[in-house]
Amino acid sequence: MTDHQQRAILCPICRRLINATSARCPYCHTAFPGAWWKNNALLRGFGDPDSFIRALITVNAVMFVLSLMLSPSGTGLSFNPFSFLSPDNRSLVLLGATGTLPIDRFGRWWSLLTANYLHGSILHLLFNMVALYQVGPLVIREYGGYRMLVIYTVSGVLGFLLSYLAGVTLTIGASAAVCGLIGAGIYFGKHRGGQYGHNVYSQLFGWVVGLFIFGLLVPGINNWGHGGGLIGGGLLGALLGYQERRPEATGHRLLAGLCVAATLLALAWAVGSGFYYRLTA
Repeated sequence: MTDHQQRAILCPICRRLINATSARCPYCHTAFPGAWWKNNALLRGFGDPDSFIRALITVNAVMFVLSLMLSPSGTGLSFNPFSFLSPDNRSLVLLGATGTLPIDRFGRWWSLLTANYLHGSILHLLFNMVALYQVGPLVIREYGGYRMLVIYTVSGVLGFLLSYLAGVTLTIGASAAVCGLIGAGIYFGKHRGGQYGHNVYSQLFGWVVGLFIFGLLVPGINNWGHGGGLIGGGLLGALLGYQERRPEATGHRLLAGLCVAATLLALAWAVGSGFYYRLTA
């Protein structure tokens, strides 16, 4: 047997050690797991929770910097920690804030997607990114990277759709998408059962209680978006299944690819049109 035939790799989907020349992964049954197109940087990112979460955080951070750059009145350098480094509402609308104002007046339905990557202050961004960093790896571990991305993207859209139907004028933030991850994790813990499932359920349900109390005490919190994200994440967790019951399949990868394409196109359009308007207005 040659060295190439004996070469071992990590399956790009389930991350278990397999033979590079295997026709199928013996664990998750992925076809041709050693193929070069299944072992590029993007797919490694889907399989590596840390890299994947860092990529999402980076996109949110870049959009926040761009929103500050578009703010003509400066960067909100106040002594109020909740408004420190805050872009103005006009810049946020240009970059894809959602709600009844952008959708009803300007027909920006795509803002249901882009609003997930915008934040109103540095503290707002930090809160959501810390939550993503804590909850995201759990969902990736139990659902896989592809399903996690679908849950994150679609839950955010559903959360903002519910808040739009409830009449919220203008809203932004990754919290609806993060709540979707929490909802999917709660479904997993409740459905799986056992000590591990109970621990996951209890921990994430504590997040829900904290979000509920936070939403009651702090003005301006989009509780409709949080609730829509939670419900959407739970439903998606049930529909998509989790790793122990249903390994990730081609359909999950296709859905994730559609989410990536839609997100990149929407963000590119928002950034391009936003800066064009600001430079020509």
